[in-house]
Amino acid sequence: MQDLPRPDPDPVVQAYKKDIDRTLIRENLKLTVEERFRKAMALAQFAEELRRAGREARQRRGDGFRRAADDALAA
Repeated sequence: MQDLPRPDPDPVVQAYKKDIDRTLIRENLKLTVEERFRKAMALAQFAEELRRAGREARQRRGDGFRRAADDALAA
């Protein structure tokens, strides 16, 4: 089989490649599919915990602002 000439690299792809840590990709590929799945599930659970904490913080902050406004109007 004859070697085909390689196409010129896409400049957009080359621009993005400099910002990618390929060691992380290599390390991830060393994991089994199940290990990668478990890592992804743990990350999703962590993200959900952050969203929940953010909602709770916004609710507490909002209640505090409302009480302060009510107190100011009552005075």
